Amino acid sequence: MDRPLRVVCVGGGLGAPTVMRGLRAYTDDITALIGVTDSGRSTGKVRIALDVPAPGDIRNALTVLAEGDPVLTRLFNHRFDTDKSEDLDGMAFGNLFLAALTQQEGSFLRAVEEASRLLKLRGRVLPVTLYNTHLSAELEDGTVVEEEVSVRAVGKAPIRRIFLTDDHVAATPGSVEAIAAADLVTLGPGSLYTTVCACLLIPEIARAVANAEGLVVYVANTTRQPGQTDGMALADHVSAVRDYLGGSGLDVALVNDDAPPDHLRRHYARQGLEYLEPSALELERIRALGVRAVTAPIIDKWSGPRELWRKQDTIRHDAERLARALTALVDDRRRPALRALS
Repeated sequence: MDRPLRVVCVGGGLGAPTVMRGLRAYTDDITALIGVTDSGRSTGKVRIALDVPAPGDIRNALTVLAEGDPVLTRLFNHRFDTDKSEDLDGMAFGNLFLAALTQQEGSFLRAVEEASRLLKLRGRVLPVTLYNTHLSAELEDGTVVEEEVSVRAVGKAPIRRIFLTDDHVAATPGSVEAIAAADLVTLGPGSLYTTVCACLLIPEIARAVANAEGLVVYVANTTRQPGQTDGMALADHVSAVRDYLGGSGLDVALVNDDAPPDHLRRHYARQGLEYLEPSALELERIRALGVRAVTAPIIDKWSGPRELWRKQDTIRHDAERLARALTALVDDRRRPALRALS
């Protein structure tokens, strides 16, 4: 019997979990490498109070791969709703749970492992680093802003570069080995600087991805994001990812070619999230970077806009369509063709 497809999904937010959700139909061997520099919303409150790496995106990834009691899985994503406590209002229970496990186990990695056991994960979730570090950015006007919530803030000068506040931040044990063994490594989708490129600031992670024998695919965003990618086109996104990989190692940029309906396009444009057109010029610019540009119908055109808790929505990818496109990309490297698990 052929061994299952080995996948590593690098990112965070809602993007990497979408990739993971789709690929679950094809393999059990999924490792999520999740960023931990978020400093906003309930995650930021937990980081300040309990001195742990950002747990929010870890929580999202855990619940996507969970096979255990659905009540516990829903509980992880439950947000407290109260007007009696500003700190508790909107707080995700799973963030507190991971912080409590960290104190009990004495290690954030052990906390994630114990949560994985309790949720009966099909796959594995790892933080990209165990360091409680923060993201900073130097802007085009020379200003330096600190912490992720400021890096993604709107109304500031464009981002020139991002960096971590701590030197010599190491990758989590097991993460580099997972990348080296993978048939497919996905980057994104998600916020270009505060999610995708932030994960690549850990030198061991960037080096491992750049040197990976498996196929490395950047799942391109569908829209610009105010505060991060104003004025940037598709090729500019790909160029930034390539730069944070050290200038090489990115094999494919997977780009949506199924135009969203006009009502969705107009809705998000009013919020500054302009659709990134996959024009012939942009695809050629991507190829000029030494990256293969592949187009496929990978967005969700049927679901309406979401109301996210203190987070900006966007035209999102469809998990099933995205998984089909990704497995088609690696199918040429692996024979016989991948078959969905029954």
